[in-house]
Amino acid sequence: MSGQRRSWRAARPVLWAVLLAGALVYLAIAAVVWRHASEALAHPPQQPADAALILGNRAYLRGKPNPCLTGRVDTGIALANAGRVKQLVLSGGVDKEDGRIEAEVMERHARAQGYAGPLLLEPASTSTRLNLAMSGPMLKAAGVRSVIVVSEPYHLWRVERLVGASGFDKEFDVQYAAADTSCWRRWGMLFKGALREPLAVVNNAFNGYLY
Repeated sequence: MSGQRRSWRAARPVLWAVLLAGALVYLAIAAVVWRHASEALAHPPQQPADAALILGNRAYLRGKPNPCLTGRVDTGIALANAGRVKQLVLSGGVDKEDGRIEAEVMERHARAQGYAGPLLLEPASTSTRLNLAMSGPMLKAAGVRSVIVVSEPYHLWRVERLVGASGFDKEFDVQYAAADTSCWRRWGMLFKGALREPLAVVNNAFNGYLY
């Protein structure tokens, strides 16, 4: 038996152990995200706020506005129609997959749905962390003091930790609204975005963004 083959056989148990540990970590994070998503859906925001901050997502899917994104906007519109918020803030920059600006896609959808209230656009951010960082100064300049952050259920566990780690919640009174989009209703945690979420959690934690 060659030395290379012996080395491979010796390394295989270690490799399998690493893969198993990674899978267990992934499943543990996914379970936490799922539980939190269910709680967020069951407990919508109760207090009115100055604005709903709607976080971006992929702009288009199969040639049409992404229902995972437009569903977030619909949740913001529902909050406005119920008198829970006074205005919508749409946060999302250039979609790397098709070049569209997420905030502008959200604005067109909101107007097409009949929303005639005030809108603010933050069209430059390319991550959840930047959604918060770039929207903050705009919100302060507009006199906003309280915010309902809107995103899909699977996203909110990480959003809450980014809010705390960044100090966003020291600048504003923050609540959260889970957008029960068609993507979530159809696939839940099996949706592509939700499947990626535990990896995003690990990446954010590794870079020191979550805590």
